[in-house]
Amino acid sequence: MKKEYRVRKNEDFQVIIHQKHSISSAQFVVYYAKNNLTHARIGISVSKKLGNAVIRNKIKRQLRIIATEIFEKNSQYDYIIIVRKKYLNYSYHDNKENLLKLYQRIKKEMEKKNET
Repeated sequence: MKKEYRVRKNEDFQVIIHQKHSISSAQFVVYYAKNNLTHARIGISVSKKLGNAVIRNKIKRQLRIIATEIFEKNSQYDYIIIVRKKYLNYSYHDNKENLLKLYQRIKKEMEKKNET
């Protein structure tokens, strides 16, 4: 994932999280917010509670790959993916399916907001 498609600044993370638009599951919490760019941005947060730096970096690498496959790059939204401890209990494919379901729920909610 190119750097222009990532949320990297702490201030940006805080702005998106404080808008309080989120969807969650056992493995993830996904916050989303409209941005003023022509493309989507994705931020990934992995807590130290999930393991040492090697494990956390592995999780981030996996999520970057999953996110590039699932999320639409031309949508004008920022997404923050927060990984929960249960992520470690599931396989890569289960986690990918779970994130896909969350993204589909987000798209449905965005469509409802656009209709009103």
